[in-house]
Amino acid sequence: MHVVIYEGRAWPTFAPLCLNRPVFMLSTGMATLFDKQIRYLGASRITLWVRPELVDFCRTRVIPQLKIPAQVNVPLDDQPALLVSGRTLLFRPFKPPQIECVSTENDMIRIAYAKRPGLNHEDVMNRNDRWLELMNLEQVEPEARMAQSLSDLISWNEESLIEDSIHLLKGAVKPPIAGPFTMLEEEDIWIGTEATIQPGVVLDASRGPIVIAEGARVGANSVIEGPCYIGPHAQIRPLSYIKDSCSIGRLCKIGGEIANSIILGHSNKAHDGFLGHSYLGKWVNFGAGTITANLKSTYSPVSVAMGSRELETDRQFFGSVIGDHVKTAINTRLMPGCYLGFCCAVTGSSIAPRFLPSFTFWSDKGTEPFDMNVARRMMQSSYKRRDIHWTDADERMVAQVQKTAPEIER
Repeated sequence: MHVVIYEGRAWPTFAPLCLNRPVFMLSTGMATLFDKQIRYLGASRITLWVRPELVDFCRTRVIPQLKIPAQVNVPLDDQPALLVSGRTLLFRPFKPPQIECVSTENDMIRIAYAKRPGLNHEDVMNRNDRWLELMNLEQVEPEARMAQSLSDLISWNEESLIEDSIHLLKGAVKPPIAGPFTMLEEEDIWIGTEATIQPGVVLDASRGPIVIAEGARVGANSVIEGPCYIGPHAQIRPLSYIKDSCSIGRLCKIGGEIANSIILGHSNKAHDGFLGHSYLGKWVNFGAGTITANLKSTYSPVSVAMGSRELETDRQFFGSVIGDHVKTAINTRLMPGCYLGFCCAVTGSSIAPRFLPSFTFWSDKGTEPFDMNVARRMMQSSYKRRDIHWTDADERMVAQVQKTAPEIER
């Protein structure tokens, strides 16, 4: 079956994480939305419809990882296609439609099956008549969820972790587990090859599975509560407390207390401080003592500050959304609903603003645009510390975020 994964025009609600990546490349559980879409849609070939500025990203970083034919921003041919929103979160195999049909939500197309030669990514982005006429197809019940914002992915992470562990570890030979540490519900704990668990660690899977990937390291006297995923070669510092529903990406360095948060790869929160109900991009570095509040004193629902708007989450617990390459100084304090855009430096000694647009430097002197030469050197230095080369593709990515972010974050 030909499957088309499209972004659509609602992607800005996933900023700042989607300023430099397609919405379907956001992580949830132990994988990305795209991984789950590939897993359950039964595609024999894939077409990705994305913003023009992300074509390069898809061709260099997504398509090479696929084992089936794939292309980017190519119109439909004369074969029927399953059109799926990139915001779709699947938890089970999708039943292929037998007739042309559509599933909608709030006047948005979630999934459609149709034969429409010439339909293309611009039709979706512009929501023109060619796209909207799909709404007239026979309506079917949805078989999946469609995330509206990052707050949904955070709230659904517990289920996503459980589903991923069941699928990815099904039938796998479980390595032997032994060591001077404590396990509760050992049958739901998976420790990968060359992972290190130091003495005094407590792995508590009584509320959900714990997966510690290959090469990861958990420091002495740490407590890990499931469901939880610790990615390849990640480091959990001694005396850390990782509460349930956390996804920690590859090569992250984590310390202190974390709850119900998603952290993408190569990010560091290596010191004391609380992180709760938050979503962090790649290459983030928290200074010692950085704290994210995730509950208002009034116990009312948290909204996310974004430019001149307040985006409602309808959730009592919500922390911060933090873009790639954000750096915070020691003792930084972030209030519920903070938005820190791509490549910000947060160095002031008072409570940080709830909204900082991309490429912003905030200090006790106030807010100013980040000097791009300094910002670029900071990003390149982060790569160099991990023996990763800064490439032309990275340079193009920074340029497109510079162009896109002001319009989205106004």
